[in-house]
Amino acid sequence: MRSKLLFTITLICFLLLQKGFGQEKCSFEIRGKVLVQESHKPISNAVIWVEAIRKGALSDQNGNFQLDNVCEGHYILSVKVLGYREHKQQLNVHGNIDLTIRMLQGEYTMEEIEVTGHQEAIHSTGTVSSLEGEILDERRGENLGETLKKIAGVNSFSTGASISKPVIHGLHSNRIMIMNNGVKQEGQQWGVEHAPEIDPFMAEQITVVKGAEAVRFGPEAMGGVILLDPPKLPISDTKKGEFHLIGNTNGRSGTASFTYEGGSSKWKGLGYRVQASGKTSGNIQSPSYFQNNTGLRELNFSGALGYSSKKLGVELFYSRFDSKMGILSEAHTGNLSDLEAIIENGRPFGEGKFSYSIQNPRQEVLHQIWKTKAHYHLKNDGVLNFKYAFQKNNRQEYDKRRGGNNDRAALDLELFSNTFDFSYDHPVKDHWNGSIGLSVLQQVNNNIPGTGVTPLIPNYDLINLGVYAIEKFTKGHVELEGGIRYDYRYSDAARYDADQELIERDFTFNNLTAFIGGIYSFNSSWMISSNIGSAWRPPNINEQFSQGLHHGAAAVEIGNPDFKSEQAYKWVNTLYHTHQKGEVELTAYYNKINNYIFLNPTGEQFVSLRGTFNVYQYEQTNAALWGLDLSSHYQLLPFSSWYFRASLIRAKDLESRGYLPFIPTDRIDTGISFTKENIGSFTQNKFTLNSLIVFKQNRAPDSEIAPSPELTKSLMPGSVPYFLWGIKILSKPT
Repeated sequence: MRSKLLFTITLICFLLLQKGFGQEKCSFEIRGKVLVQESHKPISNAVIWVEAIRKGALSDQNGNFQLDNVCEGHYILSVKVLGYREHKQQLNVHGNIDLTIRMLQGEYTMEEIEVTGHQEAIHSTGTVSSLEGEILDERRGENLGETLKKIAGVNSFSTGASISKPVIHGLHSNRIMIMNNGVKQEGQQWGVEHAPEIDPFMAEQITVVKGAEAVRFGPEAMGGVILLDPPKLPISDTKKGEFHLIGNTNGRSGTASFTYEGGSSKWKGLGYRVQASGKTSGNIQSPSYFQNNTGLRELNFSGALGYSSKKLGVELFYSRFDSKMGILSEAHTGNLSDLEAIIENGRPFGEGKFSYSIQNPRQEVLHQIWKTKAHYHLKNDGVLNFKYAFQKNNRQEYDKRRGGNNDRAALDLELFSNTFDFSYDHPVKDHWNGSIGLSVLQQVNNNIPGTGVTPLIPNYDLINLGVYAIEKFTKGHVELEGGIRYDYRYSDAARYDADQELIERDFTFNNLTAFIGGIYSFNSSWMISSNIGSAWRPPNINEQFSQGLHHGAAAVEIGNPDFKSEQAYKWVNTLYHTHQKGEVELTAYYNKINNYIFLNPTGEQFVSLRGTFNVYQYEQTNAALWGLDLSSHYQLLPFSSWYFRASLIRAKDLESRGYLPFIPTDRIDTGISFTKENIGSFTQNKFTLNSLIVFKQNRAPDSEIAPSPELTKSLMPGSVPYFLWGIKILSKPT
């Protein structure tokens, strides 16, 4: 069946490619008008630039511009002008194009059109969605999981008021790769209550790649990739600062962020940036009670220094993420009857009270990254890229303990990671471009002595070697892309069991992954993409060796060292439609995962001096996930716009014919916005009314410990358990 599917896709791509081999046309025109988003007044002297063909123009006094003799193909058009945010737009040129470009006001300092930088970007035939500009500004102050909910097909699940993990097409944790400023985030992300150690304030753009991206990024990118990219460092003598101050009533939280960047007046191409953020929150309030011990403290910092010229670019980067968060007190029960009573009651028995104090149980996490990268443009227009990063992750989890041990961490882990990446991008020749690369990961995980508790996971050493090649063909209506990668992983684990006997084992895993994809544009408005790829993930150390109480999750977890590697095959198809007043994107996907590993409740409880805890065991099965994502935006009136996002997902255990845990429910998010400029001292004002519809999850595993709580009131009983209505007002002062 799989071979027939691949043959069909290859045949379709070949037929499309044959059509693209026709005579290339270079006689098209791109005409347009540049307007102010809020007032629709024309903007003169805007710089319009298409980098791929090195063509540009300036808008006249009426905002009009024109580019002549443009060849057929796919391009990115950018528009820059002082006092407005940069506008980027994808163009599918197969005829003359008329555009209306609306610019958002904002501080912007023009740089030379001469390209001296080197932008790391994902040019993929897979489905790529981004948050940037005003949309990202509206989410400032939220954690990464909540921020990404703006993208259809991306959800999050929370195990605490401040703990939220992103979920892409039903997959999360070690199946989702997070690239923090070009560095793969290496932390203890295996735990369901281990939120990513990421400060979204550092990012100018957050991109989600929804395909199986193991060829580009290596193991664990089987569910998708999240890229957080800061702004490019200045290359001219400019200075700019930015300050955010955010408050929330629930939790009475306060968040502040500061960024300052500039370039050297004496050394052209030298730039720097410093950024810091902090957050304080108290106990979260439910409709009728406070959730005790759900406060948060967070203090983050990052800094970058870089130099860029026509040939050479070098950058140094450092980031520090420091977080302390409480875990709901009632999650740790003293005995079995208390646990059963709380489940039956559906909520804690006490009313709680507001407090900023954080007591046990709690987590303290410190994550640091040191990175250096460089690129060099060769005489043949090829590019050499080098990147090295060192990461240190410290995680401490504190439980309620007796005998003066309350201040001793029950879990104390220290993870060191070294990553090395080298790649060569060969020059474009006869419509072909691509790259080859080598990546190395070396990792050491240690349990810090002194906890007085048998470690949940062992000490281990790990090394992963990967080599890959990606090639892309672009001509006319068609883009085709394919790649292949080989990975080898070795790990050595050692631990003492409860009887103080040393247990040591080593593991070797290797795998070959590949993908093929294509994009076909019917005209300037309609485009379709298809991408099918394989991915893999070796079992994580906790899935192999967990044997005890996971304090942060308040659960006993049991692993299996004999697990096989997960092997995934994902097919993603997306249909795009762009219009002068809006756009629509529809994505359908199917993901078959062999040897899928999941944590399943056994129905048993473990009773100890520290309390009563449910027992979970890691199991392995074959699984399938499929679904639909729909996203659209439409300009109703010059001052009003409407958006609509929906996602549907189904997941099955192919062996038991049951359902998988932690699968998001179907949901619809829609809203309408109104903009008006110059209200008092505020130049930009935006009012948004939105509604989130969350459908009932009727496809939960039979082994769930407790059913979802029933709501006493619902506008649509049965299928829709709840609506969330929201009102947002965003104003920017003069």
